[in-house]
Amino acid sequence: MGASLRTLRTLVLLCGFYLLSFVLLALLGLMDWAAHSWLPAYIGGKIIIGSIVLAVPIVRGVFMLRTPKAGPEPGVLATEEHEPALWQVVRETAAQVGTRAPDEIVLTDEVNASVAEDSRLLGLLPGTRRLHLGLPLMTGLDEFQLRSVLAHEMGHYANFDTRLTPLLRRGHVQLTRTIEHFHDRADAKEAKERARQEKRAAKRVAKGKKAKEVDTEGEGFSYRIMASVYTAYAKLYLRAGLAGSRRQELAADLAAVRVAGRDATASALRELNALGPAYRFYLNAYATLGVGAGVLPPAGQFIGGFRPFLDARSAGLDERRTELSTEPTSPYDSHPALAERVARVEALPDDGLGGRAARPALALLADADAVAVALEPVTLTPQALELARVDWEDLVHASMIYFTGSEARRAREAVAAEGVEPTPAGLLDALDRDPGLRARLTERLPRSEGARTATGRAAREYARAAQRRVLEVLVKADLTAEGTARWQLSWSEDTSLRYPGDGFEERLEAALDAAVADSPDTEPLRKLVLAP
Repeated sequence: MGASLRTLRTLVLLCGFYLLSFVLLALLGLMDWAAHSWLPAYIGGKIIIGSIVLAVPIVRGVFMLRTPKAGPEPGVLATEEHEPALWQVVRETAAQVGTRAPDEIVLTDEVNASVAEDSRLLGLLPGTRRLHLGLPLMTGLDEFQLRSVLAHEMGHYANFDTRLTPLLRRGHVQLTRTIEHFHDRADAKEAKERARQEKRAAKRVAKGKKAKEVDTEGEGFSYRIMASVYTAYAKLYLRAGLAGSRRQELAADLAAVRVAGRDATASALRELNALGPAYRFYLNAYATLGVGAGVLPPAGQFIGGFRPFLDARSAGLDERRTELSTEPTSPYDSHPALAERVARVEALPDDGLGGRAARPALALLADADAVAVALEPVTLTPQALELARVDWEDLVHASMIYFTGSEARRAREAVAAEGVEPTPAGLLDALDRDPGLRARLTERLPRSEGARTATGRAAREYARAAQRRVLEVLVKADLTAEGTARWQLSWSEDTSLRYPGDGFEERLEAALDAAVADSPDTEPLRKLVLAP
């Protein structure tokens, strides 16, 4: 579909909102005229007042002249003076696609790239073009893959997609506002009626009478009916608009293939499928790991740490690169299914552009580390920026002590409640003196439903596991507090506790098992962790 037809379709969809509104206003006016002409004054007056109240949200939606602008996406402006190599690639790509290059490049903290245009007169006149480019995205791509992404975004400019966005957004905002107005009024009317009935019920109870059950069914019915009319049109509006958006994405993919090649485009799409989940995992498991302990990684490493993470786990992401979701596209999806996009690209003839050696996309930046540092003040919260900065090794150690501390605290409380010193030595001495302590201690520990109802051998095994865990937690807490054991950073595996000397972990496991055996022997554990 050409740009002119897409513009016409968008205008028709927007005009449909106004037409629907004017039709509803006309029907309300006709209802008022009929009520005034044919019904008694007191009934007609109520109908007229009700129709006026219903008309207010419609009028507010129709005459909302200004569509609120989306706030600027946080990021760092990349000037041509500071990032000449990146700007050169962007300009080359725009020229190859056949469109005007963006006026601004904003580097962000997202695994994403997008374009926007501050067009005027409902998108009919061009405006400032802006490219948002995520530093984490660049971290996971090579230069040809990045050129494919850039060509895809420039394709949106060339197809006037960004010029139509204000039109679609205006209609969506006006529909949403109108629906919200009706629901707000319906909720307010229902709440008012509920309060009235509850007040009446309270008076009846005060008089010793039985209160009637509060019933607000049907309150705000007329408002909800009007909201449902606009909701039905909103669904049509979104389905039609987003169907066009999905076609725009496929057209932009073809622009990417023309510029960067079939293989680079397909691999970029596959890489995107892996990078998004990988970055979310990195943020949760690494970058924000120390927030509870009051620490963050060194300046620039909140995003910059994604590089060593990807280097260590690249092979583990292969499944995400190859296994693309085949779920059917919803009518309300703005993008086609990734599997469909990749299949369309890979079905194209070989263009001979595959197999080229490429440098990392980050090489296009003059100083990627400096960009990562500059992004933190504009993307992190003020509370996060106040946290202490420590190196990765110290961050992991402090964070794991914080996370394991709550379990250690519960274990100490359970032991202390039995009048026992809450240390490994104190607990081992008490267990040797008082065999009945094991059962009492188990009762004080959190238990699952299965553990609470278990009997016989199953109950003993639950108890054994609980007692072993208490000992293990107390021992590890002491070892880390003394500095004998330390939590160790690993980019490729889960965090682990590093013990002193080879074979210590195996000896500790065996000693813990011996301490909670049917015939318990605490001596191996004493020699291992209590010996001077």
